[in-house]
Amino acid sequence: MSRFHPVSGARQIGAPVAGAIGMNIAAAVRVRRRGYGGWTGAVNTDYDPLDPATAAQPFDAYRALYAGGRVHYNPRRATWILSRHEDIRAALRNTDAITSTQGVTRVKISAPILVLTDGADHTRMRKQVQPGFTRGAMSDWQPMADRLAKELVSEVVANPGCDVVSRLAMPFPIRMIAHIMGIPAEDVDRFRSWSEDGVGVMNAALTPSGLRQAFGGIRAIAALRRYFRAQLAAGVLTGTDTVLGRLVDHNEDGELSDDELFFFAMLLLFAGNETTTNLIGGMFDTLAHHPDQFAMIRDHPELIPGAVEEQLRYSTPIQNLYRYTRADYRVGEVTIPSGSRLLLAFGAANRDPDVFDEPDTYRADRNPHNHIAFGYGAHMCIGAALTRMEGQAVLRELASQASAITAVGSTTWSTNTSLRGPTHLPVRLTPAR
Repeated sequence: MSRFHPVSGARQIGAPVAGAIGMNIAAAVRVRRRGYGGWTGAVNTDYDPLDPATAAQPFDAYRALYAGGRVHYNPRRATWILSRHEDIRAALRNTDAITSTQGVTRVKISAPILVLTDGADHTRMRKQVQPGFTRGAMSDWQPMADRLAKELVSEVVANPGCDVVSRLAMPFPIRMIAHIMGIPAEDVDRFRSWSEDGVGVMNAALTPSGLRQAFGGIRAIAALRRYFRAQLAAGVLTGTDTVLGRLVDHNEDGELSDDELFFFAMLLLFAGNETTTNLIGGMFDTLAHHPDQFAMIRDHPELIPGAVEEQLRYSTPIQNLYRYTRADYRVGEVTIPSGSRLLLAFGAANRDPDVFDEPDTYRADRNPHNHIAFGYGAHMCIGAALTRMEGQAVLRELASQASAITAVGSTTWSTNTSLRGPTHLPVRLTPAR
């Protein structure tokens, strides 16, 4: 069993924060010195995912990006933007020039976790965590996903007019993650709170309010770390049936440290929880407003896997992530300078009219396997299979238990710069006869 080192743990939390401050100040100075000449050739845009209205409803902005050139630049945010499907896939493949090691949010940060590594380090870490997401693991967890879906969909059916986000979309993934990690049921609510606060780091900006939000997220992460320290020391989270236990059992390079286990667990909690919540909430909104598509799914349940893929394309739970260039990077006739902040607009790429016919239309029988809702290349989301399994489980129960989905109020959408999904959606499910 690995041993937790409190001093090392404190350094692991503090070092990334201290390093991030220096990295972001240096980047701001570099952009200011570069001036106009640093972005000549790109199409100027005011597209800004930090604007709450744009984050909630970004699709008009995406259409404006398509109408412009391949490369855009927002001078206010000092951010380069790629929005086209093939350009983003090419950028994700080129980890030599475009790195994740300086962060995947607009605030630079470096830490020893999977999403913030490239090259050999990334390959090693991915190999370490892969046993947690094998086909066998998914088979073991499928019964829990099915039970949860049946229970929670039944609750929505029995409570017409309830908010499906708080009733189903939020509790489903957090309870699922708690199950696969061996977390006691009584701790689930705390986990949900920590997750919601921790994700706020992604929205942080170098402003007083942004820094307050960032430090709130850091406090949540610190609380998670204290919890994991106690649980790991007791061996609770590394049993043979847990995801962390699988990683320890299949680790070929020696013991995984508690730091590595903690950072992986934190990634699973944040990414797996929020992504699935957004997928499920988006699915209810889509099918409530497209009753013909829900009827098609009910009549042809074999469409369910493809319908979930179409939902991933259509609503894209993670709308964008950032990268940083460590070499000059050319896209068409435009050169993005080394040291630049680059936004990869996944949500825009998934509605690229050159790739998807009628991209703003949801079609349950489209089955768009080339979407990039989970990223692409070396950084393809490690938990994609789990999110798909959860989405399909909920859709199967919907098709079985309900004959119609009706929105009985307007949908409120999140304003997070990267994570998009309903935050409030009252629905009524007509019971199937």
